[in-house]
Amino acid sequence: MFHLKSLQTTPSGLKSDPKIKSSQPMIVNALKSQTRSTKMDPKIWSKLPQELLEHVLCFLPLKTLLNLRSTCKNFNSLVFSAPFVSKHSSASHLSSFLLLSHPRFYCHFPLYDITIGSWRNLTVPVSLFPSFASQLNLISSSNGLVCFSLSNSSSFLVCNVLAKSSRVIQHPFFPFSSELLTLVSTPKGYKIFMLCSKFPSNYAFLYDSKDHSWRRYDGFQPLLIDTFHQEGALYNGSLCFSTPEPFSIVCFNLENGEWGNLNTEMPRELTFVRLVSDAVKGKLYLVGGIGRNGISRSVSLWELGKGGNWEELERLPDLMCRKFVSVCYHKYEQVYCFWHQGTICVCCHTWPEILYYKLSRRSWHWLPKCPLMPDNWTCGFRWFSFAPQLYALA
Repeated sequence: MFHLKSLQTTPSGLKSDPKIKSSQPMIVNALKSQTRSTKMDPKIWSKLPQELLEHVLCFLPLKTLLNLRSTCKNFNSLVFSAPFVSKHSSASHLSSFLLLSHPRFYCHFPLYDITIGSWRNLTVPVSLFPSFASQLNLISSSNGLVCFSLSNSSSFLVCNVLAKSSRVIQHPFFPFSSELLTLVSTPKGYKIFMLCSKFPSNYAFLYDSKDHSWRRYDGFQPLLIDTFHQEGALYNGSLCFSTPEPFSIVCFNLENGEWGNLNTEMPRELTFVRLVSDAVKGKLYLVGGIGRNGISRSVSLWELGKGGNWEELERLPDLMCRKFVSVCYHKYEQVYCFWHQGTICVCCHTWPEILYYKLSRRSWHWLPKCPLMPDNWTCGFRWFSFAPQLYALA
């Protein structure tokens, strides 16, 4: 099981979780005496209807449910049964986090909860990693699953750190190479999409966990590589990517492997384009710089309207825009974006902070630097959306 620990040091304005002490003797003695006087009668509790027992159990936290699996065969099978999974998902709610990965972190990742404004530390058990893995790079995440590249073995590792399950997936070709890799959760598993431009004709590869196999499809010309850090945006069953200038949007259908163009007129005077999607509500967003000659004078957020036109939602305030431009030094290949629980996150590979937009409040914010990070770390920052789920199958 992974461990979520509160950090001892938190930024100003962030509240750490209160610590509850249970070592007060008067309360303990009172509980003991109360327990002795009201023993559970097995004749009564053994007749508790199964559906009522399941209803009570579905309100337990996931950590308790995991411990219950080892007590009896009934609980072990119940925790992973389809009806109980549905009940537990609707009755309980897990926090979701922004997860920070850096080459100098190993087996643990700082997490930030935007809702309550606090930091945690995610420790991944070493037992989930294969013995031959010497170099691990977190490259994608989706609905509780995380995907690592094992570059020394030409393979990937997909993990559910909450359920302590993992699977090694061999890379479909050698030498090891992947671009725009995107992990996509599906109702019955997951898919892994990636491009490879090292062949004479670039190809797209798609892995499906249903049959544990790769399929190869034709790539798209011209090449889509504008940044190695941006993942595809899932929209209407397809992954959407932006092309380098002249900017346009192309889509890869995850069912039939066909490429297509999103017929829409792009906003004018764009200096860079990043796509983000809310897959649940079926919405597509565009984050872009506005300027000339590769120099951004402002940054805006658009939503794709029903008529196929981009509707501007919000423009980044001038002061924040100046900081963002100074952070990336107009090297927009370092910029990437992703969706996180009603929030659009704008990140830079060379900067430890996140610029994010909260749609419900229509406001921009800066997420401060992680307190675990030394000041001399200046590159290699990768942020992901992480929503722990017990039942996501690796």
